[in-house]
Amino acid sequence: MSGDIYLAAAGALASEKRLQIISNNLANANTVGFKMDRSNLNLINPADLPNQTSQDPTDLAASKAHLFWNNFSMYTDHSNGPLKRTDNDFDLALVGKGFFCVQAPDGVHYTRKGDFTLNSDGVLVTRNGWPVLGDGGEISIDSTANPHQHAKFAVDEQGNVTVDGKHADSLRIVDFGEMNRLAKVGDTLFKPHGIEPQEIKAEDVKISQGFIELSNVDSIVMMTEMIEVLRGYESYQKIIQTADETYSQAINQVGKI
Repeated sequence: MSGDIYLAAAGALASEKRLQIISNNLANANTVGFKMDRSNLNLINPADLPNQTSQDPTDLAASKAHLFWNNFSMYTDHSNGPLKRTDNDFDLALVGKGFFCVQAPDGVHYTRKGDFTLNSDGVLVTRNGWPVLGDGGEISIDSTANPHQHAKFAVDEQGNVTVDGKHADSLRIVDFGEMNRLAKVGDTLFKPHGIEPQEIKAEDVKISQGFIELSNVDSIVMMTEMIEVLRGYESYQKIIQTADETYSQAINQVGKI
């Protein structure tokens, strides 16, 4: 395959990957606590490409093909999303950097999705039933005044939890110095991958009770990027088609000589 078709194919594949990322972001534009993904694309430097006229075609395809591919990578944008007031005491939002800690079956996971609830045992849990962790472990909310009355649950800006006016625990809010080592595991949850980064106490973070943090996806920006990617993909397709037609004509002409 020729170098120009390699280049166009690399660009088309990168456009496909970008489109997948944008589509997933748009699908989660209304997901509480969702953090959008972004892509990095390091374009090919033509000066680094081999001289095709001095290369055997077989050797070029086998050993130099990697030079014709763009360096594509993806990362998560952890910027804060807007807050929405719900007036639900069990809805909590983080303002600043940090994550809630959740006890999942395979270990501690981290999330910004704060639409919590109570299970049948009076434990603060996520919507899928996993306990939210405090400094002392699971946070149990039992009324000390009247067991048949709903306990008054309150959380201040520092994460201190009170039940019926008495201190019960403090939310475990952590941060990480190396955010790129956090991997998405579904349902807005993150988990360290590879060498686990060290948890650090979240600084300059406040908790807003009665609010939830919405997705940080800007639908208008994503739609604009999607149009741009689709147009770019169409351009790469035209380049491949034109190059293929040119080489076909050249082969046919040579065959007639």
